[in-house]
Amino acid sequence: LSLLPLAMHMAGPREAVWHALIRRNYGANHLIVGRDHAGPGKDSDGNPFYGPYDAQELVESFSEELGVTVVPFRMLVYLPEEERYEEISNVTGTAKTASISGTQVREEYLQKGKRLPGWFTRPEVAEILAETYPPRHRQGICVWFTGLHNAGKSTTANVLTTLLQEYGRNVTLMDGDVVRTHFSEGLGYNKEDRDAHVRRMGYVATEIVRHGGIVICAAVSPYRVTRNDVRNMVGQEHYFEVFVDTPLEICEQRDTKGLYARARRGEIRGFTGIDDPYEEPQHPEVHLTTMAYTPEENAREIINLLVTRGFLKTQVFTEPMTD
Repeated sequence: LSLLPLAMHMAGPREAVWHALIRRNYGANHLIVGRDHAGPGKDSDGNPFYGPYDAQELVESFSEELGVTVVPFRMLVYLPEEERYEEISNVTGTAKTASISGTQVREEYLQKGKRLPGWFTRPEVAEILAETYPPRHRQGICVWFTGLHNAGKSTTANVLTTLLQEYGRNVTLMDGDVVRTHFSEGLGYNKEDRDAHVRRMGYVATEIVRHGGIVICAAVSPYRVTRNDVRNMVGQEHYFEVFVDTPLEICEQRDTKGLYARARRGEIRGFTGIDDPYEEPQHPEVHLTTMAYTPEENAREIINLLVTRGFLKTQVFTEPMTD
């Protein structure tokens, strides 16, 4: 037995040849090449990049040179009336067949929490797969609020936290100001310290998401590159950037602490929106305004998006929220 730490790159038939070469170096002289081995999927028009047996044919063409005999694995289908499997090439046109592709296993069964049928796999295996790959509505997500100071990030984040808890999800709220007190103590407000503060929040958020929780982060996070770093840490599919787009003059009117006024007098340096830039998100998942809609309406717009993406198992709110 030889354990081969080789990750799939999904590069098509040439990767199958590469696999054969590596396995030969490990001493193997036979290689099972499956249907659409290392296939990269379909193009933008929905057409497969390669035929189902292109990889088998390519490896076979180099078999003698490689010193590896190809063991072809043809597509099998299940015959319900006969309760057996058969290669699809041997099935007559009138016979009833059933099959489930790897993509269907992921998207139509595991992600939706459906149990795989007994003819496809053993119940014990189906249970392990269900535990290892939980349905999307049980997976973790990060909702990242960004915007100017006093834009309304924390208010909407608090409402969203309450709504998500009503859906039975475990929710962690990370407010930027609170995190600074407990987790980023000693960091200042220059660019390097701001970036460190955001990345620390991003690291904690990533761990929460990895363990299946929902984390809501509310921080000015003014720099686009740093926010994108957090997106990459969490993972594109599980990261939802929410831009709370409130004009600077409105934020100043809401400033009960007088921070904007102090910044304009030069008493505070590097204040976002005054003498330090805020880089607006270019493609946020949600774009909110706090002037035309209430925090609850804005929070429900986010809920609707999470339902649409399958991360919440409930009905979508129907009342309009934004333009």
